[in-house]
Amino acid sequence: MRISTKGRYSLIALLYIALLEEGSFASAREISDATGISEGYLEQLFILLRKTGIIQGVRGPQGGYFLERAAKDISAGEVLRAVEGSLSPTECVSGSACPNESRCQSRQTWGDLNEGINEFADSITLADLVKDYNTHKEPEYSI
Repeated sequence: MRISTKGRYSLIALLYIALLEEGSFASAREISDATGISEGYLEQLFILLRKTGIIQGVRGPQGGYFLERAAKDISAGEVLRAVEGSLSPTECVSGSACPNESRCQSRQTWGDLNEGINEFADSITLADLVKDYNTHKEPEYSI
């Protein structure tokens, strides 16, 4: 399993949205300008994120995107599965039928790894990412 730009950029964009004041929303252009992710690519990701109920959009010139639920209720695993699909390390544990299932000696290992990956990804929320961002961001200096 490898997380592509879909997963990484989705989490970056959602972190940006989660950092906004409550009740605020951001346009794809604003997020693109702030993150360096192309606006067109963000729009493609936002289609998937809207379909799965992670974000909502407001149309119009002053429109934008906002989180459908509180950041504490959205896991990194949910986001990654929304844009990447299964996080399974192999096809045989992703729900696909395997002709070797009954005699496969490594299936249990792959199943355990799959469970661990999903549990870990689901244990991290957008609220955790916000907290981590606020803890590790560069200090602002002004005179």
